[in-house]
Amino acid sequence: MIIKYLAQNQSGSILAIDADPSSNLNMVLGLEIDWTVGDIREGMLEQVKSSLSNGGATMGSLPGGVNKRDYLDYHVRSSLAEGSRFDLIAMGRGEGQGCYCAVNHNLREVIDSLSRHYSFVVIDNEAGMEHLSRRTTRDVQHLLVISDPTQRGLVAAQRIADLRNELDIKIENTYLVVNRLQEQMPPELEDFITKINIPLLGTIPADPGLAALEFSGRPLVETDDLSPVFK
Repeated sequence: MIIKYLAQNQSGSILAIDADPSSNLNMVLGLEIDWTVGDIREGMLEQVKSSLSNGGATMGSLPGGVNKRDYLDYHVRSSLAEGSRFDLIAMGRGEGQGCYCAVNHNLREVIDSLSRHYSFVVIDNEAGMEHLSRRTTRDVQHLLVISDPTQRGLVAAQRIADLRNELDIKIENTYLVVNRLQEQMPPELEDFITKINIPLLGTIPADPGLAALEFSGRPLVETDDLSPVFK
């Protein structure tokens, strides 16, 4: 809904980053993804391993002496799904066995460089903030922590907020958004929110129309502007 709002009400380019390993943001946006950053990373490492086993690579370089950063930069940019008002890149699966520190460092640089060409960058993280904890995201202007209206969800939201202070990530603002609220905020829920260290930005009501739209095969960015969720 943030991407839909920006596309309709703000000028400037938008980059959406799907940081969930299940990579389903493309369905929400109505875009096709051919391969993910995870696929690119694994493909590069397989080439390095194959070349090493055949004695054709030095110090873990790519075949033909191709620079790893240049390889990642080219393939990440090629993986972009381009729309009329926004583009999408999917991070995809997490790491397999072995050390990925150097590769992830290069990926951070590539994605940071790519992001500078857009007016807005919206990152959809999975629950648990895997990509924040692994630092594949660096500077964040607004971090929205989304929770359902349960105590368990709010406790998890607080843990995520606490995690931001333990990492080398610059986050300017952090807000809580309570999602799928059936009716008015219950007093006990409102009281619990005041006890956690995240300011409440707002609430999003439950809307059965979203499920109907999704099952119809249409992307959620086509949600009616009068939908209570979008409003």
